[in-house]
Amino acid sequence: MGRSCFPKCKLARIMGWIQIILGGLVILVSLLSLTRFYSAGFFLHNEDICQHFYNLRDVSDGFDVKSFSDRVGEVIDMLEALQAKLESKVQEMEKNKGTMLDKKFLEDQIVSPLHSANVALRQIRVPKVDEGTNSTVKEDHLINFFIIEEIRKYITPKENRVGKINLYGADKVYNTIGHACVLYKKELEKYMDYDIGSYCDDDWNLAQKLMLNGCDPLPRRRCLTRASKEYQKPHPINESLWRLPDGRNVRWGNYQCRNFECLSSKNPKRGYSKCIGCFQMEKEKLKWVTNNNNNSLVVDFLISDVLAIKQGEVRIGLDYGIGTGTFAARMREQNVTIVSTALNLGAPFNEMIALRGLVPLYVTLNQRLPFFDNTMDLVHTTGFMDGWIDLLLLDFILYDWDRILRPGGLLWIDRFFCNRNDLDDYMYMFLQLRYKKHKWVISPKSKEEVYLSALLEKPPRAI
Repeated sequence: MGRSCFPKCKLARIMGWIQIILGGLVILVSLLSLTRFYSAGFFLHNEDICQHFYNLRDVSDGFDVKSFSDRVGEVIDMLEALQAKLESKVQEMEKNKGTMLDKKFLEDQIVSPLHSANVALRQIRVPKVDEGTNSTVKEDHLINFFIIEEIRKYITPKENRVGKINLYGADKVYNTIGHACVLYKKELEKYMDYDIGSYCDDDWNLAQKLMLNGCDPLPRRRCLTRASKEYQKPHPINESLWRLPDGRNVRWGNYQCRNFECLSSKNPKRGYSKCIGCFQMEKEKLKWVTNNNNNSLVVDFLISDVLAIKQGEVRIGLDYGIGTGTFAARMREQNVTIVSTALNLGAPFNEMIALRGLVPLYVTLNQRLPFFDNTMDLVHTTGFMDGWIDLLLLDFILYDWDRILRPGGLLWIDRFFCNRNDLDDYMYMFLQLRYKKHKWVISPKSKEEVYLSALLEKPPRAI
């Protein structure tokens, strides 16, 4: 009888200690919560009580109390779920009359979740207030909003070593992420959930989704980017401009097509809708250098005519649109350096531009351009913005282009199209900055739509 009782007694003792530990953690979390709420003023009197309980002050002295409360609640939920699992296992073992505690269950269902709850508890950041002051908070109030520790490490300000001031004249570095990342918490935490130093998931499409939804700039990551398993050396520079790249240099896993040949404009299932024919070098060679092809219109300006207006003055510029870098390739032949913006909207546009020996800039419409004021000789745009764009958004974009254009720089609006009824509104947007007109052409696109091409020069504005 003594022997048969021994496993049950040992098991009951183990389960009892585990439940005591869990109960202690719950009590600790509760005390921590009460302490924080007391320090935040939740047990004040008079009108302060109303302000707190009716969410009039979710952020106390720069610290997000709501996020803190949510994080504490998440840890308590984890502990309660673990306790429920233990109670369920105890009942199951009692029915089986003396079955020994399964080791795998102990490791997977108890030890691992308990460790996660412990880590989550330790990650809760209570703001540190400078002694002798009333409300100087050192912690960022968003830290408690995210669960993944890698995000929390990223957004925490990094103080300089040995108290020195860095070359920017600051005592710490603040890493930035777009404010809209808060709206896409689960997606961002999935993006940042990786093993440090290991290979990243092939999740560029997740990153691009976050960028397009305003979570931009994204946080940096400490994992290794995957490359194609069959990566080959790019073509020599004297060949790469007008030769289709080797398809083995692209990761095709997230596209409908699996090679460059599939991206032909003759393939209705190629996976992208803009820039028809932009992966066919024979068609691309005709753009901006001749008006003899069947698709040419009076709105199609030639590069030679544009450069002649500012002979020798156009050296660097930005091509803001969607494409495979053909405009930059043509300008390179004229000794002009062009950076091309690109997004991988259904096809590997960034890889294509880079494999041609040109510079792709991976940015969205949401982002302020990473160039300093008054630095670009030329801004060219085609194919990306048309009559779908909101006027207020276009206004912000135009002012950003104006910011980076130098005095005397050229703004080339190339084949912008919109509904005839909206033309006056868009014309006003392009003319409001009082640029000098070098070229201004309107041409019918269809019965209801029109093209607009313009070449405008930024005034000096020497103040």
